Amino acid sequence: MKKVFKAIQVSANVWWVGATDWNVRNFHGYLTDRGSTYNAFLIIDDKVTLVDTVKAPFADEMLARIASVIEPEKIDYIISNHAEPDHSSALPAVAAAVKPEKIFTSVAGAKTLTAYYGDLGYTAVKTGDSVDLGKGKCAFVDTKMLHWPDSMVTYYDRDKILFSQDAFGMHLAGSFLWADMYNKSILEAEVRKYFANILNLYSEKVIALLDSLPGLGLDISIIAPDHGPLWRQEHNWIIDLYRNCAEQSPRAKALVVYSTMWNSTKYCAESFADGVRSKGVEVELADLNSNDRSNIATKAATAGILACGAPTMNNQVFPAMADTLNYLKGLRFKNKLAFAFGSCGWSGEGAKQIAACFDEMKLEQPLPLKQVKYMPSESDLQEFFDAGAALAEQLLEKIK
Repeated sequence: MKKVFKAIQVSANVWWVGATDWNVRNFHGYLTDRGSTYNAFLIIDDKVTLVDTVKAPFADEMLARIASVIEPEKIDYIISNHAEPDHSSALPAVAAAVKPEKIFTSVAGAKTLTAYYGDLGYTAVKTGDSVDLGKGKCAFVDTKMLHWPDSMVTYYDRDKILFSQDAFGMHLAGSFLWADMYNKSILEAEVRKYFANILNLYSEKVIALLDSLPGLGLDISIIAPDHGPLWRQEHNWIIDLYRNCAEQSPRAKALVVYSTMWNSTKYCAESFADGVRSKGVEVELADLNSNDRSNIATKAATAGILACGAPTMNNQVFPAMADTLNYLKGLRFKNKLAFAFGSCGWSGEGAKQIAACFDEMKLEQPLPLKQVKYMPSESDLQEFFDAGAALAEQLLEKIK
């Protein structure tokens, strides 16, 4: 049975032929509550060109969309902007079906794609290279480590479209192709989550890329990322939001993350949070029993204070906190005041390991860690309240 899917026209000569993954909820450890899309684009020019493919299970959907515009066998070129399998794992099947003259990818992309799928006959390109399609051309710009070594973007001058790969995207499945058809608050929430969990550790490279855009001389009408909706207007809104995320400027906000066994650490977290609030600083408590680590990362991205507390179990920090801290450490958050705390029965390694992790993250810890034994007393809780108030005052002084 042949599947029936239709392409959606993006511009005079470009069609969206991607796939919508309504039900994906875990994207390599990232909780995708709203699903995602794998965007691919068909350029109808003298040389018919496919820009990116999709995740392998959706290859038939993409080929059906292509077939609604043109016979897939008429595709001359394929461009692979990014070799990660959510964009490339359909490539072997598509290449076998259409038998393209050339598959363009970056120098690193040729190596990565070969490692995944064998040598399908790649043509490596770099910044400044372009390919003539007849009436228009595609120019390539390396965006190494945004967010893989092979990453690049492609600009189609005839329709003024920047195929931006993972940049300016988000995980959002929906009925609409265009970003301006969605509520801005949903877009901002998903962009911030995407940036925090995928691109935050490359923030300096993102800023460098944004700074370089004017010098590239690209007249951009549409920004077409590989995930989520496309941008046909308000380009400055998404570019400025990316810059804001990359700058990691601290806000008057505290995130208090905790694990608890018998509520001791919970009581400490609540008192600390109330102390923060007493100084007019926004605060949010997050129990790791009910908060996914990717959501924690999203909340942490805009917090000026990151407080983490956990009990000790088997001479180690509680496992849920160890997992979350390891995840946060890899994302390289900065410009935060940190506070380590916890509870224990006897050995007390938990809070110490949190503090050590903060040191590895190069986060400033103005206050010493605080840990209670068994159950906090009223005086202990007062000390946690005072610690929250003191740290909130330091944050306000820092950001004013």
